[in-house]
Amino acid sequence: MNVIMISPGYPAEMALFARGLAAAGASVIGVGDQPPASVPQVAREALAHYQQVGSLAAAGAVAATVRELARQVRVDRVECLWEPYMMLAARLREELGLPGLTVEQTVPFRDKELMKQLLGAAGLRTPGHASTETVAGVWAVAERLGFPLIVKPVAGAGAADTYRADSAADLDAILPMLRHVPRVIVEEFIDGEEFTYDTICAGGRVLFENVCWYRPRPLLTKLHEWISPVTVALRALDAPDLQAGRALGAAAVEALGFRDGFTHMEWYRKADGEVVFGEIGARPPGGRMVDIMNYATDADLFAAWAEAVTSGRISEPIERRYNAGGIFKRAEGAGRITRHEGLDHLLAEYGEHVVALDLLPVGAPRRDWRASIIADGMVIVRHQELSKTLEMTERFAAELHLHAG
Repeated sequence: MNVIMISPGYPAEMALFARGLAAAGASVIGVGDQPPASVPQVAREALAHYQQVGSLAAAGAVAATVRELARQVRVDRVECLWEPYMMLAARLREELGLPGLTVEQTVPFRDKELMKQLLGAAGLRTPGHASTETVAGVWAVAERLGFPLIVKPVAGAGAADTYRADSAADLDAILPMLRHVPRVIVEEFIDGEEFTYDTICAGGRVLFENVCWYRPRPLLTKLHEWISPVTVALRALDAPDLQAGRALGAAAVEALGFRDGFTHMEWYRKADGEVVFGEIGARPPGGRMVDIMNYATDADLFAAWAEAVTSGRISEPIERRYNAGGIFKRAEGAGRITRHEGLDHLLAEYGEHVVALDLLPVGAPRRDWRASIIADGMVIVRHQELSKTLEMTERFAAELHLHAG
């Protein structure tokens, strides 16, 4: 099987999906705008060929390049796991007559307003919402929905350009920061805990499912630099308080007609137990969450995804063995990392449960905490007991410090 993979080297985890495709027996043809030397070695080793294009955003030029490749070698699939270019991949599938999401099927995964309309029509609980391209439109929706509310891009990903407004004064302050966004969705703020529902599907069947718990919810971590976000992949998916969320997730995947690959959904559980849909992407989660899921299962989900999309199955059973928590550290101060504090005593107490440790070294410039959840480093811990996992994540979040100056 010959698979064209859009952007096999960026973001960084795409290289691991490319490796998974090669391990599944596919001949992987990479198409990206990185110079060949900048493509990570893991991806380069997995690729049978790499075709650099000027810009992946130039859809017409990329399509012409791919048509030329298809004249030289049979192409069986086009895969893209990076949100900005999913529509490009859908267009290429249609032009080449290949299986996978079409443009029409992809649009609801990119347009959050249409997504919620379709799910609402299927009887699923979504926040009150409306999209608009004007400031006046935002105010009109706010008047109808009331406060608090959320304003975010219709075609965004993660918490980028996402704001909460608790009052008219808040909304007035937020709107100038969204001038660069052509169309926004304004929606009811759901007060509750936030979880994910992640799947690998083949032929419309869910072959693997996962639930992660965000601690605290991403909107808070976006607002406060001092918070070190935590994501916990939960071991016991049969826990009673997760069942409504799992059912909501499975229904959303079915309602949107998703068939092959990774999905990543976010949902809320309110204090009264009601579950509410957040949003869903036809892609894997970012923020190293696939790594966290791997540590929860002792599996290679990059390879499992590749087997699912190329063969329609996952041949090795995947067991949920641990609760795995990722703690994403943000440095204190500005400039370069000057020292780590608290790591030694935490490793002395919990070292046997630490499965990944990746902190910026002393001397490295700290990263922009607004641009990436990973920020200045991460620690992944795991334990069979959820209470112990939560204890460890809380301790690392509170007692591990990266200082910059």
